Amino acid sequence: MKFFNSLRATLFITTISLGLLSTAHADNALKMELTANKVIKNAEGKISYVPASTAPAGTVIQYKAIYTNTINKDINDLMVTLPIPANMAFTGEAFPASAQASTDGKNYADMPLMRKVDDKLVKIPLSEYRTLRWDIKLLPANKSAAVALNTIVN
Repeated sequence: MKFFNSLRATLFITTISLGLLSTAHADNALKMELTANKVIKNAEGKISYVPASTAPAGTVIQYKAIYTNTINKDINDLMVTLPIPANMAFTGEAFPASAQASTDGKNYADMPLMRKVDDKLVKIPLSEYRTLRWDIKLLPANKSAAVALNTIVN
């Protein structure tokens, strides 16, 4: 799936960069596993996740990255990002909710993102969000942390 392969490549590069910056003391200290799942809600409102290989327009897809510290030393102040593929729109749901967002992949702020229009602050549409970022303050030795965001296929 084109959007999944593009996201995987971007996340691989991001993870490599994060690993080099945050864990210069050890090679292969951080492992990342990415999944893309369709979000299915039944009549009672219960949510389930089904692996996504294809998805028609309107389908909600959750991208989840699990970061695992593979060494016997804690990793502090780890910043991780998940890009939003070009053919997807962010739904506003991020896990954990402490994520910051960006429209350009460089400048991040707490959600909702705002901009000034005619001297008034207005919310930036979720469709303009391109990347989310989380600050994992502490990733203990040999433990994992997960981050996720929900998107909808355009």
